[in-house]
Amino acid sequence: HGFKAETSKLLDIVTNSIYTDKIIFLRELVSNAADALEKFRHLQAAGDQLDGGDRDLAIRITLNPEAGTLTMEDTGIGMTKEELMDNLGTIARSGSKAFVESQRESGAEAAKNVIGQFGVGFYSAFMVANEVEVFSKPATGGRAHVWRSNGMDDFTIQELPDTELNGTRLVLHLKDADKEDYTNFDIVTSAVKRYSNYVGFPVYVNDKKANEVSAIWARDKSKITEEEYDEFYRFCAHAFDKPLYRLHFQTDVPIDLKALLFIPSQHSEKMGMGRMRPGVSLYSRKVLLDANSEKLLPEWMRFVKGVVDSEDLPISLSRETMQDSRLMQSIRRALTRRVIKLLADEAKRDGEAYNDKFAREFGYFLKQGVCSDYESQADIAKLLRFNSSQVATDKLTSLDEYISRCAPSQKKIYYLSAPSRELAERSPYYEVFKRNNIEVLFLYNTVDDFVMGNLAKYQGRDLVAAESGDIDVEDTKSADNDKDGDKDAEKLSAEDRQALIDWFGTELKDVVRKVNPSTRLRDSPAIVVDHESAALRRMMRMVQQGEDGANIPLEDLPKQTVELNVEHPIIVSLNDLRSSNPALASAVARQVFDNAIIAAGLVDDPRAMLPRLTKLLESLLEAKPTKAN
Repeated sequence: HGFKAETSKLLDIVTNSIYTDKIIFLRELVSNAADALEKFRHLQAAGDQLDGGDRDLAIRITLNPEAGTLTMEDTGIGMTKEELMDNLGTIARSGSKAFVESQRESGAEAAKNVIGQFGVGFYSAFMVANEVEVFSKPATGGRAHVWRSNGMDDFTIQELPDTELNGTRLVLHLKDADKEDYTNFDIVTSAVKRYSNYVGFPVYVNDKKANEVSAIWARDKSKITEEEYDEFYRFCAHAFDKPLYRLHFQTDVPIDLKALLFIPSQHSEKMGMGRMRPGVSLYSRKVLLDANSEKLLPEWMRFVKGVVDSEDLPISLSRETMQDSRLMQSIRRALTRRVIKLLADEAKRDGEAYNDKFAREFGYFLKQGVCSDYESQADIAKLLRFNSSQVATDKLTSLDEYISRCAPSQKKIYYLSAPSRELAERSPYYEVFKRNNIEVLFLYNTVDDFVMGNLAKYQGRDLVAAESGDIDVEDTKSADNDKDGDKDAEKLSAEDRQALIDWFGTELKDVVRKVNPSTRLRDSPAIVVDHESAALRRMMRMVQQGEDGANIPLEDLPKQTVELNVEHPIIVSLNDLRSSNPALASAVARQVFDNAIIAAGLVDDPRAMLPRLTKLLESLLEAKPTKAN
């Protein structure tokens, strides 16, 4: 018999162009066998008269290295001569698709469990075989037949004498180049576990069961034990810990989804093991389509583990690339919303556990999400946690909790970047907030500056860095604050103040753009404001480090805006010193500026100031009276 479509050319396309990996042929043939078993089970349940009704429903793969054959046998519905002719003699005709359509017309549920609907999966066998034999006997009654083809221009169908065959047996006569691989027990078993581990029937390879784990995501949650959930998590995540949170749900509209997702209790990136791959795999009717799929969740959610199964996916002929990108985007949005809601619910249910176990372990991923996932940014921001001046050193707080503690008049959220809490509390930028009892979020990680810059606002309130030059003391001070401080401390007249400010700007004109009197400082002589991010500068330094480990110099800092505390003793003394000892005054002024740069975290190499510090010490010792002999 001749094929009913374009023959050798089309077969060549099917076997050599559609599939990207030869091993996929096993998935296709196992899926076809599972469909045959599902059809048998449905007709049996419907009360149809079938031969061998008490047969064991299973798929058996037998490997014969000596003969160079791979045999796959199922005890499913089988095929008549006409079905062999129609289903195997016509490329791209699918018996499963016809079955699904007929069952849908009658409203039957069996259609949901049938996998193959494209009709070319069978021909993937010719990627590894130079001849394929299909022995089949219909369970509905009739003689057995054998279909044979070398995958070229024609095929033969012959009637078989009486046989004990129940279902269908495929015999692949493997090509010389593929005999060693596909008669290897470990290779074949591994492929079955990878692609067909969750088909609804047992699969045996050389009489040893290969698929060991049931598709628990398709089962009723009330009938699944914690031990089963934990075992499945360890299997799909290749982990040894217990999951921190679990999300198991099914939806029918607007998208058919069955998902079982886990939040681990720890991740490997913090241990220097490299960037994790996405942890969620995509299935259709329990057949793997895309392992560790990059399409299901945004990249920042790569810590999530589990599986997603959808019957709505219009998969491509090879089941390896999803055709409908809009549908995939809808699935991605639905899953992203579900995971974020899970985390929000857990934070509300047990805030301490969320803060200590999730936020500390996975906070970095949330921050990455704020900077990259603008569609979900507002929802992710609710999950962020930071240390704060109003909570204990070992505690974390949310942005919502910060707002709840604000005075009604406070319309901004303030934050301060520092390497540690101790340094944050000693920072000159924190002075005004501490004095006025205004809460400040303490940010300790390099990425935090980028998070706040990308977020910009939260619940209508601006996120403002403590280093900002537009900190309005009148907006932040508490009702009982003594805003004028100690009036006796003022020692410079308004004229002297302005003269000192002008001199300071002129003396340091190579590094200073503008000098303003400070309204916020009490204990520190000076700060720089509205400067570039210290975290960004540190990151640039790492990026520009040479291959040999040498540091490539960064561009010089731009000229800075300085706030000068004209009431500080050092600045008051500096005003007198600029007249009595101009050289020493210049050195002190430059050291005051460098101290401000250090406080801002902008000094690339503090060793550059050592010669000046040495001269200042010499000047100090020279000025000190010597003790009489």
